[in-house]
Amino acid sequence: MNNMKNILLGLGATLLLLCGCSGEPLTPIRSGELWPDNNGEHINAHGGGVLYHDGTYYWFGENKCDTTSSAMVGVMCYSSQNLTDWKNEGVALPVVDNDSSDIARGCILERPKVIYNAKTGKFVMWFHLELKGKGYAAARAGVAVSDTPTGPYRFITSGRVNPGKYPADMDEQAIATLDTLDATHYEKWWTPEWHDAVAKGLIVKRDFEGGQMSRDMTLYVDDDGKAYHIFSSEENLTLQIAELSDDYLSHSGKYVRVAPAGHNEAPAIFKKDGTYWMITSGCTGWAPNEARMFSASSILGPWTQHPNPCVGPNAELTFRGQSTYILTVDGKKDAFIFMADIWRPKHPSDARYIWLPIQFRQEGTPYVEWMDSWTLDFFDRGATN
Repeated sequence: MNNMKNILLGLGATLLLLCGCSGEPLTPIRSGELWPDNNGEHINAHGGGVLYHDGTYYWFGENKCDTTSSAMVGVMCYSSQNLTDWKNEGVALPVVDNDSSDIARGCILERPKVIYNAKTGKFVMWFHLELKGKGYAAARAGVAVSDTPTGPYRFITSGRVNPGKYPADMDEQAIATLDTLDATHYEKWWTPEWHDAVAKGLIVKRDFEGGQMSRDMTLYVDDDGKAYHIFSSEENLTLQIAELSDDYLSHSGKYVRVAPAGHNEAPAIFKKDGTYWMITSGCTGWAPNEARMFSASSILGPWTQHPNPCVGPNAELTFRGQSTYILTVDGKKDAFIFMADIWRPKHPSDARYIWLPIQFRQEGTPYVEWMDSWTLDFFDRGATN
């Protein structure tokens, strides 16, 4: 009898561990598997990000078709109260059947992120945009706005970033050095001399008048309400962090460079205990590579690089995925979810998602450990190594 009692108590403890405060079983998050929405269809929100607003999470991402990675539909929106059950809210920003439009059907529209402006009451979407039929030559940032989180969003404009502006972290001496750089002396790429010139601002100078290139990107709203656009620039060789205007609809003109000539893309950022952390990837096209991590005490730097934060099987390939966003879980202390995409370029709509909890070592350094399955109560257990 006592043995049966102990077994029942053990089962009870296990059930409590797997349930939330309401007693309802928590749905596990299983990275790399098909994730059905409320209609039973695989969630189609790739390269995305999540906005939390008034008790609801809104997941925005690229709608991927079966045979092309070009934008044939637009930006999707899904909503959830618990981060595991997602309702398809439809197309938040549709592409248009007008080839004269920047967002013509067949353009490349990637990495959409949405932030809320408390001053204007508007929801603002930024994304990486390439013009239809132009490959990846345009390297533009696009912006759209809505009165509601689910949209529809109204496209405003697209373009290069901060034309006619020098980086704020370039002093007079650095600008004087930049002025001496002559592109005709560095026509052969990937040489040590070329890398050194890129680090000193060779491509910044090239794009000075027309504006800086903007590809893989994310957004971040700081505690003071200032918002920042973080993107891969300078032919994907240098990350840039650009401050947005007060209404989040344009750039203020202030920006800095991170890891010049370091070849980073896919930035994802969060802040814990006053330190900003950013996870990025290398540049290997659709193929996965080893993640990188940076930290800074100010979002405008300077930034320090750290080793790969990933731990576990395929850690050297970011679990065969690529970073896209770091989600802050509401109502839980220091609860952050690393979001990444497992790309399937031959069947784009079948791309899968990686969502893993960010953990912290004793000294405060973040790491991301592979888990086949986990539930949100993980954050209630205070896991620290």
